[in-house]
Amino acid sequence: MFKGIAFVLLGACSFGILSTFVKLAYSEGFTLGDVTGTQVFFGLIILWVIVLLRRLFNAGGNSASLKESLQLIAMGTSTGLVSIFYYKCVQTVPASIAILLLMQFTWMSLLLDSIIKRKLPTLLQIGTVAMILLGTCFAGNLFSGSFQDISLAGVGFGLLAALCYTFFLMVSGSAGNSLHPATKSALLLTGATILVFTIFPPVFLVNGSLLNGLFKWGLVLSVFGTVIPPLFFSYGIPKIGLGLSAILSSAELPVAVMMSSIVLQEQVVTVQWFGVLLILSAIVLSNLNSLRKQKNHAPQIIEA
Repeated sequence: MFKGIAFVLLGACSFGILSTFVKLAYSEGFTLGDVTGTQVFFGLIILWVIVLLRRLFNAGGNSASLKESLQLIAMGTSTGLVSIFYYKCVQTVPASIAILLLMQFTWMSLLLDSIIKRKLPTLLQIGTVAMILLGTCFAGNLFSGSFQDISLAGVGFGLLAALCYTFFLMVSGSAGNSLHPATKSALLLTGATILVFTIFPPVFLVNGSLLNGLFKWGLVLSVFGTVIPPLFFSYGIPKIGLGLSAILSSAELPVAVMMSSIVLQEQVVTVQWFGVLLILSAIVLSNLNSLRKQKNHAPQIIEA
């Protein structure tokens, strides 16, 4: 159980530091296409090397059928859209605000689930949405009037990233569940790479950007954004359950805000931290029922 908690927590923290690294890459003059392109490119190489090494040493695991592979590749395009919209958002708004916009996938997921199931949300779910929206207002320091300086286009890109992430969460569990995490992640990232390279042709491979500093950012973003999180989540979530995993995954929010404050020197006032805590509290409350069910269904140990 402890290992599962540690892996999910580390995976969430890995996601949380991405926006800071992206900001740093932008400060060196690199573009959205450079950042997203190198992330998926290096991530794809690393994941497929892991898959090939496992096959080389006969590590076992199921192989994906052609139909399953194509499904996962198609699903992976949504992760490519998340990266493009999120990093475009980071380009136009503070990193601490960008992560808040991405976190809106929490209530979007509830809304989309209610629409698909044609079932009204519960009072707890409505309360959770209200807390998340209120927490976002505080965390974004909107009541101070400072939101006038924030790009509306950036807000739109952040919400689009959250929406794409919502769709990805809805469909990602419908295929490839019997595959090793590395194989599933590699196929998903293949789809993301195809999409990103279609929108942003990989000119960084030939224009010398890699040798002028882009290499380090691509490698860092790929490791912390496309390699560690999917592998760590795939290992940890089955061990501790979805309820606790959702709570621990929210660690990416305070990590992102803290990194933006310490590394980027973005001003984060007390009321913004209050908003972060309100959002985290909403996520915890929304998963209390699943945690209780998980505890009740846990096997009882009878001592002699």
